Amino acid sequence: MLFDLRPKRRREEIFDREKEFKEIEQSLSSYPMVLILGIRRVGKSSILQAYLNENPGILIDCRELYAESGHLTKDDLIRELQSKAGTLRRITSKFKISLNLRFLNIEPRETSLREVFKELDRIGRETGKFIIAFDEAQYLRFYGSRGGKELLALFAYAYDNLPNLRLVLTGSEIGLLHDFLDITNYESPLYGRPAGEIIVEPFNRETSFEFLKSGFEEAGINVDEKEIESAVELLDGVPGWLVTFGVEYLREKDFEKAIQRTFEIARGLLMGELKELRGRSPRYIEILKAIALGYNRWSLIRDYLRVRGDRIPDPRLYALIENLKKMSWISEENETYRITDPVVATVLKNPK
Repeated sequence: MLFDLRPKRRREEIFDREKEFKEIEQSLSSYPMVLILGIRRVGKSSILQAYLNENPGILIDCRELYAESGHLTKDDLIRELQSKAGTLRRITSKFKISLNLRFLNIEPRETSLREVFKELDRIGRETGKFIIAFDEAQYLRFYGSRGGKELLALFAYAYDNLPNLRLVLTGSEIGLLHDFLDITNYESPLYGRPAGEIIVEPFNRETSFEFLKSGFEEAGINVDEKEIESAVELLDGVPGWLVTFGVEYLREKDFEKAIQRTFEIARGLLMGELKELRGRSPRYIEILKAIALGYNRWSLIRDYLRVRGDRIPDPRLYALIENLKKMSWISEENETYRITDPVVATVLKNPK
């Protein structure tokens, strides 16, 4: 069902993403490592889960693991891989593979991630490939004591030596993920090892309209096309918000109430994300508010902050804006900044 708030798990549940599925398949045929990139709530996780539903592999939610303790360790990742025992047994049963996965039955301290990867590569030898997917992989920079360098070395080893293993990394903080992998830096363990890249874009206006129209038809109700057009105008093409609106419209049967509830839900979801961002620096929130209010050039942002009593040094402001770009909160074109998700901009302009 299109209007389902849970991540989709089957290809037929996902609207108009055949191009992305084809790109993933082609990239995995060419590269040992593939990146799936896009802003929050654009549908990366659903596309990946649906792909894994058709192909042998397992998914690790890096953000969830990080949230549990504020860091990641070898034992954390091995325990998470051990928790996928049911999936692994279904795969080996489906392909009639007789394989004893030693790491499933021992304490994490008794093995290494390299040995685990080798065992999973042996499954790939029988199935054609085996995918280890890391959702929101930019959080892997909190692995270990060296900013994830040990993990990057493991990825490089897998890239070079485990021909049946594929690494898939998704990221909504695109610049941070690129910085973490650092493929073009000679000192990076992954230097010289190119990755395939798939960019998952928001729907355009026409596709957004067709998505909502199809969702309402699937639910068996008729909705005025002008109301659908108004919803697209307000929510743009981020599938997560379009789904939320669809669910609320089915409940309320009233456009204004559904839009109001959509923004209430968005505000609740975004407060947690903005709180995490504020923890990195309170200035990030003030910069985002400035851009949301139309102060969308560097000098205007600086003046907005100074009027509010923050005489931030120019180099520091430049660095914070660059970080917001890397985290995909904002984008820049012709020296003008915009918030990548229009719903975020609306919430920041109207915090209550």
